[in-house]
Amino acid sequence: MTAATIAAAPTASARHLAGTPTLIRLALRRDRVLIPVWVVALVGTLSSTERSLEKLYDTAAERADVAHDMNANGSFRALYGAVYADSYGALTVWRVGATVALLAGLMSVLVVIRHTRDEEETGRQEALSAAMVGRRAPLTAALVGAALANLALLVLCTAVLRGAGQPTAGSLAFGTAVALTGMVFAGIAAVAAQLTENTRLARGIAVAALGVAFVLRAAGDAARPAADGGSHPLVWATPLGWAENVRPFAGDRWWALLPSAALAAGCAVLAYALAGRRDIGAGFIRPRPGPAHAPSSLAGVYGLAWRLHRGTLAAWAVGLAFGGAVFGGIADGAKDIVGDNDGTRDLVRRMGGHVDLTDAFLSTLIGLLGLICVVFAAGSILRLRDEETAARAEPLLANAVGRLRWAGGHLLAAYLGTAVVLTAGGLAMGLSYGITVGDVSGQLPRVLLATLAQTPAVWVMTGLAVLIVGALPRLTPAVWGLVGLVIALGWLGPALKLPQALLDVSPFAHLPKLPGADVTATPYAYLLTLAAILPIVGLTGLRHRDLD
Repeated sequence: MTAATIAAAPTASARHLAGTPTLIRLALRRDRVLIPVWVVALVGTLSSTERSLEKLYDTAAERADVAHDMNANGSFRALYGAVYADSYGALTVWRVGATVALLAGLMSVLVVIRHTRDEEETGRQEALSAAMVGRRAPLTAALVGAALANLALLVLCTAVLRGAGQPTAGSLAFGTAVALTGMVFAGIAAVAAQLTENTRLARGIAVAALGVAFVLRAAGDAARPAADGGSHPLVWATPLGWAENVRPFAGDRWWALLPSAALAAGCAVLAYALAGRRDIGAGFIRPRPGPAHAPSSLAGVYGLAWRLHRGTLAAWAVGLAFGGAVFGGIADGAKDIVGDNDGTRDLVRRMGGHVDLTDAFLSTLIGLLGLICVVFAAGSILRLRDEETAARAEPLLANAVGRLRWAGGHLLAAYLGTAVVLTAGGLAMGLSYGITVGDVSGQLPRVLLATLAQTPAVWVMTGLAVLIVGALPRLTPAVWGLVGLVIALGWLGPALKLPQALLDVSPFAHLPKLPGADVTATPYAYLLTLAAILPIVGLTGLRHRDLD
């Protein structure tokens, strides 16, 4: 009887994974909108790019010219990567491959952190663990969710490229490279979730790793053209570089997938080992104890908000400055890039709103800085919701602090932070472009003012986030959906020739195309009015609703 009982007892590994199927179903249910939106957006970007390239470059000579021009420009290599062949498939991979792989990594980070460290910090994991849930079950569910999302990317990317008539081997190589890159950063996020007790810090570590990977890949590609067939050592130092070196449709080097597979597996193993050696809610990096007495800067809600947002603000300012410097370096090459291709000229003019190609290209890049800044603004407002759901707002509001004052600190950081981040990007872009054309004194203020002119549109999206968080908190995840919609309309809408009525949904569609366009006060008056009304409605809702 004793022997039978012992034989039937679950093994240690089975106990650690108890409840995994239930948590997987729960995770997939919670992500039933998030993951499909990410996957459809990335696959849609790939598909639209492939179709547009076929329309723009319909001869082998034109494709060869654009491949040569891109490889000859170090700034373009830094932004998109090297071009290894001039087929439609190879040009598609060059144009969006790095972006799709980067965003697949970001998607994976968000999924894993959401179902591991975020669950522990909010206390939901402790409640679940009171039932029959093993120690490693949440981590397993998070990694399975990320794996399914990346598998969907693999299948759909391959299917889209094959449906466009591209070779099977290259299509599968690209899809696999993207999926494995996503799993690498899923593994890094899983390790980060074990190291720290704070969700934002864990997410920040994983996203910082993603940013470092991009910078290393960009620096390596900028330093060495692809003409010699090799890659700079910095490219080989990053998972994004490994994905590039698979070279779909340009040799299909399957062996270059091995480093990504090994790192993804190694990070998963390390995360499992760490998960078994800590308590729920704890991390290996202990929080630094604060001073015995708070500094005067923390005497009010505005000082606290500054303390909470300053790290994110600094990171975004540096990131947008880097992006602006790269954009400024490539803006002067618009005419060389476009060449004599009428289709490309029409596309650049349609996106930039100018007959002059250089101004149109410059306006397009400035608009992209504004679209990127929307992500910062939305994240800053969502910090307000994080403080509420994590019960950190309760101790403040239990004192002589009103809801509007508490929210005002975060809103001030979001609205002023937007101006700071855009200023950093505009200064770097103006300086880089001015140095390139030999006219810093003339181009720096021109580009900076054009970049700052994006602020009202960003503030409209910020106000929309305040409205949702304040009055419709259950719809908070929709904020990222709206951000994605605006970015897609601004970046892909003109290329896909979407109806103007649809493009006008984005506040950026109502801004003049600066620099170079005529400026009137009317669109700015409308946007600033809307940017004021939306947060007022949101704060009114916050004042009268129950807090979570």
